[in-house]
Amino acid sequence: MLMINKNSPVPIYYQLEEIIRQQIDDGTLMPGKAIPSEREYAELYQISRMTVRQAINKLVNEGLLYRKKGTGTFVQPKKVEQVFQKLTSFSEDMIERGLVPKSKVLTFEHVPVNDLIAKSLKLENNSTALKIVRIRYADDSPMAIETSYMPADLMKDLQPEQAEESIYEFIEKNLQLKIQTAYQELEATIADEKLANLLNISEGDPVLLINRITYTSDGIPFEFCQSSFCAYRYRFINYLTR
Repeated sequence: MLMINKNSPVPIYYQLEEIIRQQIDDGTLMPGKAIPSEREYAELYQISRMTVRQAINKLVNEGLLYRKKGTGTFVQPKKVEQVFQKLTSFSEDMIERGLVPKSKVLTFEHVPVNDLIAKSLKLENNSTALKIVRIRYADDSPMAIETSYMPADLMKDLQPEQAEESIYEFIEKNLQLKIQTAYQELEATIADEKLANLLNISEGDPVLLINRITYTSDGIPFEFCQSSFCAYRYRFINYLTR
């Protein structure tokens, strides 16, 4: 077992940080699993809980660990990387990375469009849209909350159970439409209480918000989607040339 040297000039909290880092690297502490409590670390190494808390806070701030309110502190799963080069669905992204995608439908209903949805989907102001809210999972870990709006007439044959799979696959296979382009905006925000509970993160944790309008090959917008990604679990990459 790795030990702490209390006679070392290296601060004790930093030694504990390094011990936890090494245990994450060698697999002693597994991604998604809880680490020992502050009390357990304090008793194991005969150090103060304040010192333990200092080390853990540092690793949480770095994104190596994350807290679940009322549950404990866990090892952060490896971040999923998404390259902004091609238009893919969430399911396609996860499968490409060797992860198992899953969706849970929270809302499936027809709603009147507001100005933003009407403008984004080029609908009349008195139109209705199909609103679908889903939790998107990778290997049973919640990655994002997606709220999609699509023209109600276009999606009249879509069933709630089909929305638990890939909606893009339904559109291309069942509706015989080719999905080709999208316009999206990304910004940083923080999780409110509701979003934090759905993503198993803490209120106030960083979140990446993406607004996307997706178009078919004939230039018709069919989806306005707002996605909130857990910032600790996602990394977005762009390749730029000059």
